[in-house]
Amino acid sequence: MGVGGIGIWQLLIVLVIVMLLFGGKKLRNLGGDLGAGIKGFKKAMGEEISKEDDEGKGTLESKKSGEVIDAEVTSKTEDKS
Repeated sequence: MGVGGIGIWQLLIVLVIVMLLFGGKKLRNLGGDLGAGIKGFKKAMGEEISKEDDEGKGTLESKKSGEVIDAEVTSKTEDKS
C-alpha cells in the first residue's frame, strides 16, 4: 500500500489522467507559477518578521535570545511613616 491506502498504480493512473487533461506545457507553467508564489510568500514572511523585530525592540516577545532586562519596582502609594 502507498500513501493513505492508495497504491502506486492508482497514483500513476491519476497522473496519466491529469497529463491528458492539462498537457505537459500547462502543468510546467502551473508548477513555475506555484514555485514563484511560494518563493514570494516566504520572502514576504521574512520581511514581516524582520519589520516586527525592528519595531518591537524592548518587548518581551522580541527578546527571545535570553537577555536579562533590569527593572525597578516602585509603589504608587506614599508611605505614611
